[in-house]
Amino acid sequence: MSIKLPQVDPARLEAEWEADKDVLANLAANGDKAHIRRPVDVSFMGNDKDFDRVLEIASQFGFVELDREQDEDGALYLFLETEQAVDEQSIRALTLKCLQIELLCGVEYDGWGCEAETGSVH
Repeated sequence: MSIKLPQVDPARLEAEWEADKDVLANLAANGDKAHIRRPVDVSFMGNDKDFDRVLEIASQFGFVELDREQDEDGALYLFLETEQAVDEQSIRALTLKCLQIELLCGVEYDGWGCEAETGSVH
């Protein structure tokens, strides 16, 4: 099944990129080597019905479900994981894909995160 992905507002994409640059700078400050593939998690806020649709679409792009959590205010979050590098091109592609999923599924993309990978064995 092929899904037609929606166009993302360039201003929204640029706003997310500003936040992404902060995460990448923090990783780099911790000795991260961005080219090393590692688990990267993303999160969406929404409801279980919408999350089922997110999973249906996101699984086609290599995402797997990690967890569903409810915060203290009752908001529901879906956490997904994929394995990839975190260089600029990879993160821009990840963010675009997540914003397209947001538009398709009526959820709110909440960002991404990962552990710094220094290439050394702990």
